[in-house]
Amino acid sequence: MNSIVRRDFLRRTALAGAALALPSSFLLKSSAAAEANDAVQLGIVGFGGRGGELARSFTANQAKIVAIADPDAARSGKAEAMPGVKAYEDLRQLVEDPNVDAVVIATCNHWHCLAAILAMQAGKDVYVEKPLAHSQWEGRQVVNAARKYNKIVQLGTQQRSDPLQAAAKAFLHEEKALGKILYVQTNRLGVRGSIGKRETPLPIPESVNYNLWLGPAEEKPIFRDQLQYDWHWDYNTGNGEMGNWGVHVLDDVRNVVYRDSVTLPHRILSVGGRMVWNDAGETPNVHFVCFDTGDIPTVIALSNLPQSPDKKGDWKMPAGRPVAGPGSGYVVVCEGGYYLGQRGSGKAVDLEGKEIRSFRGGDMMKLHTANFLEAVKSRDHSSLNAEIAVGHDTTGWCNLANIASRVGGEYSREKAQSILPNLEGWGKLLENMEAQLQEFGIAKDSAAIQMSPILSHDPQTERFIGEHADKANQYLKRIYRAPFAVPEIV
Repeated sequence: MNSIVRRDFLRRTALAGAALALPSSFLLKSSAAAEANDAVQLGIVGFGGRGGELARSFTANQAKIVAIADPDAARSGKAEAMPGVKAYEDLRQLVEDPNVDAVVIATCNHWHCLAAILAMQAGKDVYVEKPLAHSQWEGRQVVNAARKYNKIVQLGTQQRSDPLQAAAKAFLHEEKALGKILYVQTNRLGVRGSIGKRETPLPIPESVNYNLWLGPAEEKPIFRDQLQYDWHWDYNTGNGEMGNWGVHVLDDVRNVVYRDSVTLPHRILSVGGRMVWNDAGETPNVHFVCFDTGDIPTVIALSNLPQSPDKKGDWKMPAGRPVAGPGSGYVVVCEGGYYLGQRGSGKAVDLEGKEIRSFRGGDMMKLHTANFLEAVKSRDHSSLNAEIAVGHDTTGWCNLANIASRVGGEYSREKAQSILPNLEGWGKLLENMEAQLQEFGIAKDSAAIQMSPILSHDPQTERFIGEHADKANQYLKRIYRAPFAVPEIV
């Protein structure tokens, strides 16, 4: 019996046996105390900034933190100031702790899937931060594990728990207030700086057990300026901005626009590259992608560059519209106007850009962690707002976009437009991109701008098919470093 369910059963049995002998006021107080004692007991893996934020959110929902694990002693050592919390260096010890009911994973991306599977195999439920997977194959193994071991697994795409999402869906699909949806432009336009480029490998801090920190990743020298956080921009450990912020905004589109009816795109074309900085990063800092879903076309504009070398501020990508849309959000282009969605708010405007209606969100983080805790107690994975199969599909869009960026060749706007030649907004978006890059002296015929071929993909098998498939499929699964291989779950 699941430990939470067992504790709840014993509590209710004991309470019922005492009911006839005790005053109702005492019962009320005892029931409240019993509920507090029945808190879900969590172990948090990865106790950096995000791990701390999750700890605060879960604690606000009456969960109990009983253990943390981090290969960096400077982080795991924080447990000394947390009464009743046990610290581990190795997450494999934490998942075996009998006091832990569920594991919260806030590690580097390359550890997400192995940590989740190890936790489930140890009998724990899992809350795992986005993106789910470092590669598409390993994400599928997490979904398989959740089904095989009958575990509650939630992805940390917290917008899914914001009531705003349901209101936006009703506005667009039930009221049809803006008419037919034509296409969607997703944006992640936020400035980031260079991560540096060292001449000698970065010394690993003495506080870090580097073997555990690497886990499944390849052991190779690091030439950026810092170990933590900037692992996002190294394909060995991260998924770039596409998997960092792109997963949030693409998940909003899958939820609000597609209502999860489309799992994965069946054709993808990527334009962009890592430009201007000449740093140690590998992932694109400019990444424009067209997704052909067979239904509503979706494009994404991603840039970490400022407006120009001497101007601050994010890129603007209006793509021929009167409204550019949120820098981190999306624009649903409709026959009768536009819906502009972003974290915590949204608004609808007419074809001239005049506001028609506004939408406000709720406390999504608290609601999202509460949703997970409720599902842990009820054992109903269908009640999760970001159930792991849904999270795997959204992460897949990011994985496929990154794969496309890695098989790039020469850029041609005409060839780029050929994926969906009737989608005028995609062509205009590429014009916007070219104009912004020109500010940095990058001409549209520059070798710095890479473009993939049109890649065909089968959403059922989650593999590329047809021409160029072999080149792309090599990135669907990484080579794991022993003994940290993600197992195949059947």
